[in-house]
Amino acid sequence: MITYILAALTAAALLAADQYTKYFISSHYTLAESHGFIPKILNITFTENTGAAWGMLNDRTWLLIGITTVVMLICIALILKYGTKNKLLFWAMMLVLSGGIGNMIDRVFRKGGVVDFLQFDFWKSFPVFNVADCAITVGAGLLVLYFIIDICRDQKEKSRKRTAANSADEQN
Repeated sequence: MITYILAALTAAALLAADQYTKYFISSHYTLAESHGFIPKILNITFTENTGAAWGMLNDRTWLLIGITTVVMLICIALILKYGTKNKLLFWAMMLVLSGGIGNMIDRVFRKGGVVDFLQFDFWKSFPVFNVADCAITVGAGLLVLYFIIDICRDQKEKSRKRTAANSADEQN
């Protein structure tokens, strides 16, 4: 049970960190202002993104709110259905929910724009992102890992059943 409490607390802490960092950046930086944070690795660059990653769906705030709402409802449904049956799935859903809520708050209360400020210094064409985006990305990665493990488990079980069936046929 401690794992689930830790996942929920981590999601809440990430949401709080996301909102605090966005507030800090938007109140201490001017739009497009940039400063080195970790030399040659990470810059703090204040941007407002009205789309998704790489500018997709730019200025389609209501569509992005709708997509985010659907994804968050799916996360909640998976948590309610599978709840404490799988720790990895729970962590994945909590992280995706946390990030989704963080970006949704921006879309609703910042006129459709999400505050982004983390920029890779070594990869300038990579989109500027924020803490919520990190939570979503890690959560999505954990979800992919969950499905890979689940598929491997299913394949192993099917193989075991085939072997058992073949052994039974040979004995007859």
